[in-house]
Amino acid sequence: MKHLAAALALCLAASPALAFHCPADMSKIDAALDAGPELSDAELARVRQLRAEGARLHAAGQHQQSVDTLAEAMRILGIQ
Repeated sequence: MKHLAAALALCLAASPALAFHCPADMSKIDAALDAGPELSDAELARVRQLRAEGARLHAAGQHQQSVDTLAEAMRILGIQ
């Protein structure tokens, strides 16, 4: 029973961390876009689409999907 309680506490503690991770990633993407990255028009469009989708997922409370989506945009931009 102690293990179950510990696992539940860990999951509950991790959820807010993911929620706060999304805005930080969006800020990194925005800063990289403002800097004028050397990407093709198609890559820029894809990054903007992923950024918008990540924001939508974050607002919907789907934080892991948001983090994953924003990570793809960051990969294209070459940022971490």
